[in-house]
Amino acid sequence: MPLHFRSAPADAARSVLAALRAPASAPRGRTPAADSAGPSLEIELPLPVHELTGFGPGNAAPYTRLTGWRFLLREKAAPSGAPAAGAAETLLTSDGWAFAYFCGGPYVASSQRALRQAETLPGLHQPRLLSVPRRYMLTLWLHANPGADIDKGAPEPSDLLIPLAPAPPGIAAHVPHRADALLPLLTGRSAPSDPLLRSG
Repeated sequence: MPLHFRSAPADAARSVLAALRAPASAPRGRTPAADSAGPSLEIELPLPVHELTGFGPGNAAPYTRLTGWRFLLREKAAPSGAPAAGAAETLLTSDGWAFAYFCGGPYVASSQRALRQAETLPGLHQPRLLSVPRRYMLTLWLHANPGADIDKGAPEPSDLLIPLAPAPPGIAAHVPHRADALLPLLTGRSAPSDPLLRSG
């Protein structure tokens, strides 16, 4: 089922495009094109980045907060489905969304793989990224409400999480898990049995 991507804030997208044109911040030592064509990279697939900050008492929903927007970068001339050239992240400042940094590494390719994997799952989902700093972990969060407000919300019990590679020890990367089963495992809390966890 196609994923329902929400539009990133305009100032977030603009800040990344401006950074792509700036020689000092161009990724991998790239420099902006000298002609009107602009840089060779473009942005696609914006994903809001939420951070897991804790759990409420008992079976309360986890606490999360929106910390950034991440964009995959692709070569303008690359064919559809080609590996991403990297990623760019923005952070919220007092003046709005601003470019933070370019990044590469395994999470970029893993994000792309997880998005392709998510498109084969049943149902319509809103894709997000969920960071779990205490476990040095990043997951693709498939929110079951595709029209949900990006700025708010915590993982619903039936939402799916796909851990990106590299995943922490004992957690299988690229295996979809129900949120109510995976998140308690990350904090040592008890969790209900989840058949998805046994599939990996």
